[in-house]
Amino acid sequence: MSSHGTPLLTLVWLQAGSCGGCTVSLLGAEPEGPLAALGRFGIDLVWHPSLSEASGPETLRRLDGPCDILVVEGAILRGPKGSGRFHILSGTGRSMASWVADLAGRARWVVAAGSCAAFGGFPASGVNSLDACGLQFEGAVPGGLLGAEFRSPEGLPVVNLPGCAPHPDWMIETLQALALGDLGPGDLDEFGRPAAFYRHLAHHGCPRNEFYEFKASADGPTDLGCLMENRGCRGTQALGDCNIRLRNGQGSCIRGGFACIGCTSPGFQDPGAPFGVTPKVAGIPVGLPVDMPKAWFVALAALSKSATPERLKVNAHADRIVLAPAPARAKPKGGGT
Repeated sequence: MSSHGTPLLTLVWLQAGSCGGCTVSLLGAEPEGPLAALGRFGIDLVWHPSLSEASGPETLRRLDGPCDILVVEGAILRGPKGSGRFHILSGTGRSMASWVADLAGRARWVVAAGSCAAFGGFPASGVNSLDACGLQFEGAVPGGLLGAEFRSPEGLPVVNLPGCAPHPDWMIETLQALALGDLGPGDLDEFGRPAAFYRHLAHHGCPRNEFYEFKASADGPTDLGCLMENRGCRGTQALGDCNIRLRNGQGSCIRGGFACIGCTSPGFQDPGAPFGVTPKVAGIPVGLPVDMPKAWFVALAALSKSATPERLKVNAHADRIVLAPAPARAKPKGGGT
C-alpha cells in the first residue's frame, strides 16, 4: 500500500535489444532519483534487470505476478525467421518477444522507453537482419510486435518515449501521469508520443540560435557557429524539448558540442549521410526546417548572411568567443539624442 493507503501500481521493466542507455538516463532523474520519484506516486518497481536484487526463481515469480505498467527498453528482436530466439530471457527458455507480448496483454499501460522500443532504432538499421521492431511501430509504419490496433485496458496505445536516450523527466513524468490518470489518447501525437514533451522542436532554446538566425555556420567540430548548414544538425526538424528541459540542469547535445541527430524521430538511425555531415543538393541542405518552404529558406538565408555582424562571422569559426558584443552606449544627459 502507498502512504495514502491506496494500492501500489506494479511496474515491470524489461530490456530487449538495447544498449542500456535508457536506464542510464533514468538514473539521472533529479533531484531524488527514479525509485523515490515513482514511489511518491504509488508506483512500485517490482523488477528491473539492472536495478533489482531479485534473480532466478524470484524474478520469474515477479514476472508471473501483477503488472500494472509494463515498460520496455530496446527493440524487439523477432529473428531468426520469426522465432524470437535471437533474444531469450535468461533462465526462462522463452523469447523476449513472447514475454513482452504476454505482459502487454496483462498490463493496464504499456510504455516504450527510447527510440529502439518505440520504432526499432539501431537494431533495425540497414537490412535489419535481426528482424527488429518497436512495440507498435516499424520505423514510421504502425505495426510492430503488438500490432497497430493494440490498446491497453485503459484505452491507450503504446506510449512512446523516443530518444537516444530519452530525457529522464520524459520517463518519470509520463509514469507519474499514468498513475494519476492524467494521460489520455488526446495527449498523444500520431506516433504515440506525449505532446507535452514532443510539441517542441529541439531547435527551441538552442544556444546557437543567434548564429542560426544570421546563417553564421560552423565548419569544424569545435566551431561555435550554427551546426545546421555543414555539421548535420537536425534541430529544426526534430521534436523534443531537449534544449528547454536540460539534463542535469545544464546539458544538452548541442551544449556539449554535438549536432542534433533527430533521435526522437522514426528512422533517425539511417540518415542517408554520415552523422555530422549535412547532405546538400545544389548547395542547399536537404533537411530544411519543417515549417518553412525551400524558397523562403533560401531567400531568408541570403538576406541573413548579408546582414551578419562581424562578431558572429568571426566567432562562428572559433572555439571560443573572440569578439564580444559591443557594450551599450550610455544615453547623453539632458535628454539629448
